[in-house]
Amino acid sequence: RSCLLSPHCATHAQIKAAYYTQSLRWHPDRNAGSAEAAARFTALNQAYAVLGSAALRRRYDRGVLSGAELRADPRPAPRPPPVRTRHLPSRPAGPIFNFDAFYRAHYGEQLKRERQQRQLRQQQREEEAKQWWPEQLPELVFATSVLAVMVLLIIIH
Repeated sequence: RSCLLSPHCATHAQIKAAYYTQSLRWHPDRNAGSAEAAARFTALNQAYAVLGSAALRRRYDRGVLSGAELRADPRPAPRPPPVRTRHLPSRPAGPIFNFDAFYRAHYGEQLKRERQQRQLRQQQREEEAKQWWPEQLPELVFATSVLAVMVLLIIIH
């Protein structure tokens, strides 16, 4: 632990950063032929094996880590291969998820209001179309008579 120069309350990220910094400094490839660098690098790797593992670090911090655990392989045991079955579970014949039902359940009221508003606007347009002819008839008669008088005046002159 003294190789990493980390306090008792260091986070995993701080320990990892200190390990990478120190390992670059004491790596045997960078210090070719130096027995001290090789020894420091070995001690650094052993310290990180303990401090890099959350379970081993907790045991080390409590002072109950044994020498056998330090010498043990720090890597976790490999996972057993998954068991494969020949038959896949059957799926229901229908769709997996009914999006239409979901949409209606969550937006049903909004869809209903929009449909009613659309029908109301359509009715208003139809009523306006029916009311146009009787309302505009006097103006239309006046405009056609003015136009007829103008055409007669142009013909006479």
